[in-house]
Amino acid sequence: MGNVSESDTAAPRAVLFDIDGTLVDSNYLHVETWTRAFFDVGHPVDAWRVHRSIGMDGDRLLAQLLPSQSDDVRERAKELHLRYHLDAADRMRVLPGARELLADLAGRGIAVVLASSASEDEIAVLRRVLDVDDLIAAATSSASVETAKPEPDIVAVALSQVNVAAENAVLVGDAVYDMGAATRAGVTAIGVLSGGIGADELVATGAAAVFDDAADLLAHLDESPIRKLVQ
Repeated sequence: MGNVSESDTAAPRAVLFDIDGTLVDSNYLHVETWTRAFFDVGHPVDAWRVHRSIGMDGDRLLAQLLPSQSDDVRERAKELHLRYHLDAADRMRVLPGARELLADLAGRGIAVVLASSASEDEIAVLRRVLDVDDLIAAATSSASVETAKPEPDIVAVALSQVNVAAENAVLVGDAVYDMGAATRAGVTAIGVLSGGIGADELVATGAAAVFDDAADLLAHLDESPIRKLVQ
């Protein structure tokens, strides 16, 4: 028998990525389109409150921001947000370093997984904006689980899709809900500031390290928790 290299026998590894605010500059479009949707259903919500909820499970977001409204009103707001957000797709752009970071990790044999709870329609748009499908090993959407972030279900599904154990994975996200979901699933979390949430909050909710954006993480990859996956 031939010699088997260490790389051939190493356990599979993965880096899970949130997309909105982490790889694509879309968080403030979500704020704009949710705010517009709430106004149009006759129940305006302050933009800062909307921003604080971006990254949360959609049904939970609606329950938090429209606590006294009926299911019909919430569903109408959800439909309007999706329509307005998809209409704004031409204003989305890839955040600095995002494509380069994914390419670097894939080149090292690490599975790149998009661990998002956005709708399938939104995911399709985000993937077109990213334009790196050849680097993606797997992806989740709101259809993957019944309850999304900050519950750990979406992380567990993402790991199962690439057959990677939690201890051999890292999640990169911009929201406190990403940090919470990762830590509850036993996955090391890295925060980025590109979604508009401060480093102190990201650390308080589980981030092992925080970087400005994907470009900053790539520049300091060997000083980040991803280091344990590439050695």
